Amino acid sequence: MGNICRSPSAEGVFRHLIEGEGLSSQFLVDSAGTHDYHIGGSPDPRAQSAALARGIDISMLVGRKVLPNDFLVFDYILVMDHDNLDDLISVRPDTATAVVDLLLNFTVEHYGRVVPDPYYGGVDGFDRVLDLIEKGSSSFLDSVQTRSRETKS
Repeated sequence: MGNICRSPSAEGVFRHLIEGEGLSSQFLVDSAGTHDYHIGGSPDPRAQSAALARGIDISMLVGRKVLPNDFLVFDYILVMDHDNLDDLISVRPDTATAVVDLLLNFTVEHYGRVVPDPYYGGVDGFDRVLDLIEKGSSSFLDSVQTRSRETKS
């Protein structure tokens, strides 16, 4: 919602994943919130700490709100929960080309589930969120690579 917990964590995790695979040049990765609560702000310190414990630095990310142009610039806009999904579908321009979906819909074991907002909980919640984001990100990358191979065949 505000782009300080889950979405910057997901951006960091996915960037880390594609860097490790040598695929950074093939992806445009960004995160944004559906609300303007934290525009210009840094990720929550607990999110930063949990990510850094996994070797992922998200401290340099800056909060922003989703823009109408994002639906044209990005191929996918992945969200963490149904509220954000509904918010984005409601503002999606008619000319949009981006697929808007739940991150965990790219997994088999967590299909249809949401990544819970850890903001009001303890530090452990941020670790659980990262576990889910890592699974979703890995499955998403596999899906994109499979589609890319099928398109080239």
